Amino acid sequence: MKSGFVSLIGRPNVGKSTLLNEIVGTKVAITSPKPQTTRNIIEGIYNDLETQIVFVDTPGIHKPTHKLGNVLNKQAYYSIDDVDVILFLVDASEELGLGDKYIIERLKEVTKPVLLILNKIDKIPKEHILEKIVAYQKLYDFKEYIPVSALKKENVNDIIGTLKNYLPDQIQYFDSNTVTNQSLPFLISEMVREKVFLLTDEEVPHSVTCVTEAIEKQKGSFHIHVAVIVDRDSLKRIIIGKNGSMIKEIGAQARMDIEKIIGKKIYLELFVKTIPKWRDKEKYLNEFGYYDSLK
Repeated sequence: MKSGFVSLIGRPNVGKSTLLNEIVGTKVAITSPKPQTTRNIIEGIYNDLETQIVFVDTPGIHKPTHKLGNVLNKQAYYSIDDVDVILFLVDASEELGLGDKYIIERLKEVTKPVLLILNKIDKIPKEHILEKIVAYQKLYDFKEYIPVSALKKENVNDIIGTLKNYLPDQIQYFDSNTVTNQSLPFLISEMVREKVFLLTDEEVPHSVTCVTEAIEKQKGSFHIHVAVIVDRDSLKRIIIGKNGSMIKEIGAQARMDIEKIIGKKIYLELFVKTIPKWRDKEKYLNEFGYYDSLK
């Protein structure tokens, strides 16, 4: 068996989490049109009869303007230094900009293979793809150039086939049925957080945290309690919505994703809690053994 660790890096919102979910065949990382949705390093595991590839999805690399940005960049840079192969994802529908050049400068410091993945090719004419490749080729000597559309499931298998040529190990790191290293409580919390982002537009900042407080197994189903943590009452009112309409919709949409993960019917209860001070928030999170990268 051939195996190895592969990092997915790129600017925010280029489709890293969407691609990871498509590769492993199930939802292990949340997606959102809002940048910097991914806070933690998420591992998704691809398995076939002769290969195991551990993909590391990272926060989008960007020029930080606040503490959260610095933390997210630090996590992403760590993943570059500790893998066998790097997939650099870019949005092919956008012009090569300062953000991509910023990452390429960092890539010049590494010695491992770097493959360029041009995502979202469904948004541009096919004849423009070569132009995009040439533009990046002038800046860095990528080992491979693979145009894909993660959303449309186009050419995703080409990534797997190409990566097999670069895998250095011959050991199975995870059971062949394992698709992620993340715990069930973490995945549940992330599904809820994703729906908060999707349904509340720009009103709610990235400081929102979701915590799975309890998972109670019942006959043929699960009863799950998730707390949505905010730092002020104004956000609490937005998330609850008029007559509880918003929190009900968040719960309804999250429940569908969670049921796909668990494979059973669930009853999902959401609670919105205001914890204004970080030290109080940290104490609360530690109670449930939950690590939050905003620390």
